[in-house]
Amino acid sequence: MYARVGKEVAARADRLWEVGLALHREPETAYEEHGASRLLADELEREGFRVERGVAGLPTAFTARAGAEGGRGAADGRPCVALLMEYDALPLLGHACGHNLIAAAGLGAALAARAALDGDGGGIGGTLLAVGAPAEERGGGKVAEVEAGLFEGVDAALMFHPGVYDWRWAPLTASAQIRVGFHGRAAHPTGSLTEGIDALGALIQLFNALGVLHKRLPSGSHVQGIVTDGGRATNIVPEYAEGLFGLRGGTTTALEELVEELRTCARGVALATGTTVEVTDVGGRYEHFRDNDVLSGLFAGHLERAGVRLSEPEAGVYLGSSDIGNVSTRVPAIHPFLAIMGSDGSDHTPEFAEAAAGPRARRAMLVAAEALACTAVDVLLRADVPERAWDRFREKAAAGM
Repeated sequence: MYARVGKEVAARADRLWEVGLALHREPETAYEEHGASRLLADELEREGFRVERGVAGLPTAFTARAGAEGGRGAADGRPCVALLMEYDALPLLGHACGHNLIAAAGLGAALAARAALDGDGGGIGGTLLAVGAPAEERGGGKVAEVEAGLFEGVDAALMFHPGVYDWRWAPLTASAQIRVGFHGRAAHPTGSLTEGIDALGALIQLFNALGVLHKRLPSGSHVQGIVTDGGRATNIVPEYAEGLFGLRGGTTTALEELVEELRTCARGVALATGTTVEVTDVGGRYEHFRDNDVLSGLFAGHLERAGVRLSEPEAGVYLGSSDIGNVSTRVPAIHPFLAIMGSDGSDHTPEFAEAAAGPRARRAMLVAAEALACTAVDVLLRADVPERAWDRFREKAAAGM
């Protein structure tokens, strides 16, 4: 079966690369990926997948199914595996995170797995689900998809990410965007100074307090803020000031604790300065990523046949956050990294965007597509795989990992 999967990927290699390059040439940012979504959904529909567009209330999200119509995954004897595709780009930088490769690999894996299973004569025996997941860079399309119940009955959620390391799994933190607004009272800064209550001064004090807090945060936790509204004129005491803060925690629990510390600091500053304060979430929170080592081990084994060996992540190194975390705390999931440039580089740079359309990127996309498809086949054909994956999932959940 693995050899058949390899042949199916090879037969589609040029077309998959054309798709990856097409996305790269026409980058679309979060929630605006209309062309990318249409291209990917059309490719799947053309090969017989049952496509539903605009899922989870997101115009650029979609699902494509092959095999069993429904069921509850392995719980009713019909396993379900999801292959995830991201395709949003970064403002100004295009595909500097390589989402064009994630999309092409997910597409290739879905098409190859279905063709190999059908060609074997036994059929899929469960459900093969391709998931179009927009807005990973901002907003969290997968957060909305999780909340809409899209992953109910899924036994494995599979994807890869291009990067500068070959790692079995992704050390991804939980994250949140928090808006803090202080309300004061306007006044002339010289003529009626005692009548004013400086909202900007309060916001500055919050930054100072968070600077002290930052020094005692545990590994993986982080807070960074910007001023989004600092007043309107230098001769008016600002009656309103606002900051936007990005918070990260090594675990979802650590993030929740950090958000509460931010709230405490903001309330304390408001009390000390005579202002009032509002603290609100912006968008959905990303949970930390929980690797399922049963599945990631299978993926790594399939990659080794292509001559790519994955290692464990470096201790204490975190690579940002992603909404795949919200999926991984609901169902067994993987998110390995494959390098498309040297470890002296970095994603979210013009150099990485260029690399995402280069020859090393093509090879990474194709070997990832094959390894993802083979792992999907494992889930669908080997009853022990979803069972072991769920057992490991529950063990990690019980341990708070």
